[in-house]
Amino acid sequence: MATPRTFTISLPSKLAREVDKIAKQESRTRSELFREAVRQYIARRQRWEQLFAYGDELARERGWTEADVDRAVEGYRHGRR
Repeated sequence: MATPRTFTISLPSKLAREVDKIAKQESRTRSELFREAVRQYIARRQRWEQLFAYGDELARERGWTEADVDRAVEGYRHGRR
């Protein structure tokens, strides 16, 4: 395992209380809770980046502009597939 690094963060009081409450409920330390939150954030961000990359690739292959994509989404939402 790599050497852990320490980060200092500031949170509003209300958010800090929520963190402590959840950590206690889950029998975790604050550090464990933040590590898991950051892992989930990074994973979610990577999934979104992959989704947008796929959309960009598909639009390029079909020669679509951003306006074409907007129209396709609106059509889908209104049942005009």
